[in-house]
Amino acid sequence: MKKEKGLLIVLSGPAGVGKGTVCGALRRENTSIQYSVSATTRAPRDGEVNGVNYFFKTREQFETMIANDQLLEWAEYVGNYYGTPIDYVRETINNGQDIILEIEVQGALKVRERFPEGIFIFLMPPSLAELRNRIVGRGTETEDVIDKRMTVARDEIEMMKRYDYVVENDQVHLAVERIKAIVTAEHCKRERLIEKYKELVEVK
Repeated sequence: MKKEKGLLIVLSGPAGVGKGTVCGALRRENTSIQYSVSATTRAPRDGEVNGVNYFFKTREQFETMIANDQLLEWAEYVGNYYGTPIDYVRETINNGQDIILEIEVQGALKVRERFPEGIFIFLMPPSLAELRNRIVGRGTETEDVIDKRMTVARDEIEMMKRYDYVVENDQVHLAVERIKAIVTAEHCKRERLIEKYKELVEVK
C-alpha cells in the first residue's frame, strides 16, 4: 500500500496573536507534528535559542540563502528578514510526517504559491484591542513599532480570504482543539487517500 505523505500545515496571523504559544501547545499534545524552524535576522529575545526557536542569521548570511534558493519562502517584515529553509520541509513530508510552519502572512502566501496542497490556517485575535494588549504585554517593542505592527495587522486580516481555515485564539486550549480537528479531517480527505487505497479494488 502506498505511503501517505505528511501534511504541510501553515499557521499564520498578525504579530502578537499567539502563533508561537498555540503552536507550542499543539506540539506538546501531538508530538508527531514536526516543527519547521524559521530563519531570521532579528535579534533573539530573552530565552530564545538558536536552532530551536529560530536560526538567527546576519543579513549577509540570509541574503546568501536567498541567492542559493535555500528558502521555501522569505519576507522582510518591520526591518528584518524571515524565511523557511526548504530542505527539512520536503524531507519531512516525503517521510509521511506532518510539519507545521509558524510564519508571517507574507510568507504564508508565498508558500501557497509553491505548495497549494498545504493546509493554511489563519489565527485570529478576539479583537484588535486585545491584539494590541498582547503586543504591549510582551514588553519587547517600542510604541512606534507597536503602532506599525497594528497597521500591518489590519492589512493582514484582510488577507484572511486567502486561507482555508480561520481559528480564533480566544483561549489557547480551544484554538489547539480546533486545529487538531482540522488536521484530522484533512487526513481523511478522499483526494489524499484515493491513491493509497486504489490497490484494494484493483483486479489482480
